[in-house]
Amino acid sequence: MDLRLEHINPKIRAKAAARCRERGIIIPTLAQMKNPALIPDEIKGRLADVGLWDIDPLNLFRITWKNDPDSGLFNRGNWIEFPPELTGVQARIIGLVGKWFPTGAHKVGAAFGCLVPRLITGQFDPEVHMAVWPSTGNYCRGGAFDSKLLACHSVAILPEEMSRERFAWLKDVATEVIATPGCESNVKEIYDKCWELRATRPECVIFNQFEEFGNSIWHHQVTGGMIQEIFEQLDGEGLRLGAFVSATGSGGTIAAGDFLKTLHPNMVITAVEALQCPTLLAFGFGGHRIEGIGDKHVPWVHNVRGTDMVCAVDDQQCMDLLRLFNEETGQKVLADSGVGEELLAQLPLLGISGICNLIAAIKTARYYELEGRDVIVTPLTDSAEMYGSRLEELTATHGPYAREDGLRHRERWLDGISTDHMRELGYRDRKELHNFKYFTWVEQQGRQVDELRRLWDPDFWVEVFASAKTWDPRIEEFNALIREG
Repeated sequence: MDLRLEHINPKIRAKAAARCRERGIIIPTLAQMKNPALIPDEIKGRLADVGLWDIDPLNLFRITWKNDPDSGLFNRGNWIEFPPELTGVQARIIGLVGKWFPTGAHKVGAAFGCLVPRLITGQFDPEVHMAVWPSTGNYCRGGAFDSKLLACHSVAILPEEMSRERFAWLKDVATEVIATPGCESNVKEIYDKCWELRATRPECVIFNQFEEFGNSIWHHQVTGGMIQEIFEQLDGEGLRLGAFVSATGSGGTIAAGDFLKTLHPNMVITAVEALQCPTLLAFGFGGHRIEGIGDKHVPWVHNVRGTDMVCAVDDQQCMDLLRLFNEETGQKVLADSGVGEELLAQLPLLGISGICNLIAAIKTARYYELEGRDVIVTPLTDSAEMYGSRLEELTATHGPYAREDGLRHRERWLDGISTDHMRELGYRDRKELHNFKYFTWVEQQGRQVDELRRLWDPDFWVEVFASAKTWDPRIEEFNALIREG
C-alpha cells in the first residue's frame, strides 16, 4: 500500500466516488473515529434508527471504541476495570471492550485501515475487484462487513475449525467464503490459498492483515488514542501507565503500544501467544484453541523492536475460565469469593482471546511487581457471544458445570497465576525475533531482504505511523467528489 496515499488513479477514484454517491456512502475520517463528536449531527440523527450490526453505510461511523450500547450513539469509551478480588494483584487492569463495534469485534477498524486507503485513491476498483480477507476469524468478518458497507465484493478466508457462529454470519455478508484446512494456528494454509487466488483470479486483491500496514496504522491512531483517553479519565494520584498487553494476532493491535510509548516511554509492551504454539517464546509451533490470535510466524507489521515481554498462556486455562466467567455456577463461585455483581455482569464481554489477554496482564503485573498506581491496559477483542457453540461443546465433553469445577478453576487458573512461560526481551532477543520473519516473509511470501532490514530501523516505524496524517485529507477529498456529483 502507498502509505502516504500519494499515488492516485483519478479515473477509478471518480468511478468509486460515483458508486458511493448512488448508495449514499460517506466515509468517516480517523479524527471522527477517535472523536465521534466531530461526526455531523445529520449523520448522528440518522444513526438512531440503525442497528449496530445492520448492513447500512452509516455504520462506517460506528467504527470506533466509543459506541454507546444503550443510546446507540456515542460515549467516552467502553472499558472494564478488573479489581484485586478477581485478579489477585494491586495493579489496575483495564480491559478495552470490543463487543460494541459492528460485528462485535474491533477488527472492522483494522479492515477499514486496509481497504479504505486504496478505495479513496483509486487503487481498488469496486466494480472489478474483490477484496480478499485472509483471517483466523474476526478480521475476515470485519473485512466482509466493511466491504458490504462500501459496496465492494469480498472473499472471506478462515480455517475450517473456527466457531460455527463465524461461518453462519459470513454466509449472509461475504460474497464468498473459503474454509482452509486446520485450526487457529494454521496460518500458512491461509497464505497458500491467497497465492492460489493471485495465480488464478486476477480480480482478487489480497488484504493480508499480517503484512498490511494499514492495520497497524489504524490501531496506532485509534486504539492507542483511546487507551490514552481512558488513562486520563482514571481517578487516582500519581498514576502511571505500566503496560500494554496484547495477543499478537496479526501484529496490528499491538501497534497501539508503539503510540503509547511515545507518551509513556517507561511502560512495557507485552506480546501474548498460546503456550501450545510458543512461536515468540521459543520459536515453537503447534495447534491451540485461543481463537483469533494466529501464530507460527512473526507478522510483518509487528514492530518487535518495541516489544519488551513475551507471555504464553495455556489454552486450557482460557477454556476453563470461559466456563467460570459465563456459567451460572461459575459466577456464583466468583460472587462468593468477593467479586461484585457489576463485574460479574460484564465478564461475558470477554471472548477467549480477551480471557487470554487478562491472564497475561495479571502475569505481567506479577513479573514486574506493579503496584496500585500502575495501570495495565489490554484489549478484549470480542465477547463470549461469539463462542456459544464452544460452551456447548465443553458441556458435552465435560458435563454440566459443577461448583467443584468452579472452585478448582478459580484456585488453579486465577489464584494460581504465576510468572511462568514469560520471556523478557533484550536487544539480541528482539533481533532474533526480527530475523525469524525471514523464513515466512522472504522465503515463502516474496518479500525482499532489503525490506526486512528496513523493518529493524526505528525510523521506518516513525515514518509508517506518521503517514496517518495524510489519510483524513484524502478521505475528505473523496467525500467531496461524492458530494459534487
